[in-house]
Order: sequence, then C-alpha cells, then structure tokens
Amino acid sequence: MRVGALPEFPTNALKYNLTWSIDGLINEYYQPCEAIREGRTQWVQPLEGVEHFSLDGIEYEAFNTSGGLGTLCETLAGKVESLDYKSVRYPGHRELMKFLLDDLRMSTDRDGLKTMLKRAVPSTAQDVVLIFVTVTGMRHGQLVQDVFTRKIFAKQVCGVPISAIQITTAGAICGELDLFREGVLPQSGFVRQEQVPLEAFLDNRFGKLYEGANAVTSACKLAAA
Repeated sequence: MRVGALPEFPTNALKYNLTWSIDGLINEYYQPCEAIREGRTQWVQPLEGVEHFSLDGIEYEAFNTSGGLGTLCETLAGKVESLDYKSVRYPGHRELMKFLLDDLRMSTDRDGLKTMLKRAVPSTAQDVVLIFVTVTGMRHGQLVQDVFTRKIFAKQVCGVPISAIQITTAGAICGELDLFREGVLPQSGFVRQEQVPLEAFLDNRFGKLYEGANAVTSACKLAAA
C-alpha cells in the first residue's frame, strides 16, 4: 500500500505542505512500522525501504512510515508472504527529513521539530491524495497482479471548498457509518477497515467521492436528500 497526502503545487525544498495533523505526520516519521516479511510480522524502521515510481507522468518516492496498515498485519498473518505500507512524497523529501531527524538530531527534540515545521512549512488546501495499492498472488494457478489507484483532488463538495485530505478522511468515515446503518458491516464488536467491502464502499453516496468529479455531484444530491 502506497498512500500520500501531497500539495498539488509543491514549491519548497521539502516539496511538501501541511495538509493534516502535524503530530500525526511526525508520528509517521518517528515510530517503528509494522510489516509482514517472508510470512512473519516484523517491525521495520521509518524512512527506510525507499522506492521510486511514476504515475500519470509524475515521479514519486515512497518509504516506510508507521500506522498505515491498521490491523491488516493481524488480519493477514499467515495468509500473505509480504505486506507493507509506505508514504508517498515527491522525490527528495525523504533525504531532507533524514537530515533533519538524524544529522541535526531533531529526532531527540520532537517539540523543536514541530515548532520548526509549523514555522517554515505553510499549510495548503490545494492538495491531492494519492492511493496506490498493488496485490500480487496466485489465481487459478497463474501469478497475477491487481492494482488499485486513485488521485483525489481538492474540490467543492455541495458548494463548500473541501481539501483532498478532508474528502478522503470524512468521506471514508461517513461512508462506513452509512454501511453500518444499512447493515452491511458487522453490528457489534470492533469493525476493522478491511471488513468494509470495496464495491459497497465505492457505491455509497460518500464513497463516490473517491470516484471523481462526476460522482461528487451525485453524492451532493444524495446527501442533501
């Protein structure tokens, strides 16, 4: 799983703007990251495991960050050979963060790092959330790969300007509440994100926000009703 909340128009050296909780961002870069390697659950280091890819002609980098898998490692333990989550950034971001955290030893001064980022990195509502999920495995005796990708941009929803991170976060929560109310999800106990059927979610009035601008109009009408 590769996911990134990015500025649509990066201009600074970090090629990044603040679009969500700065504490959550710092946690991603500080905490060990859960993953499955060779069928076994392991902890890997944040900012490691760097890889590069392109999507729609734009170059990106991805590296280990914490928390993105939720309960997937527990759910898929013994069922998959490998599983990991990496945050997507524009190329060069990770090297600068490593410089701050390691060379300048900001990893020992979390409050100082938070103050520095808040002072120097502006926020923006012109953002894009990129989702890139790849699954490889055997199907009917043949090795196959399925890919799920989305780019969600800031837009107006029901006449209100909404950032991409707000759309994806609030849309997901509201969509899952809808599915719970409709009886699609378990009605008791802890409900894991991976228990939400993808097709049902994307067909939901809020999940349609993940499908593009045409679906947003439909979602507004449904929400207003």
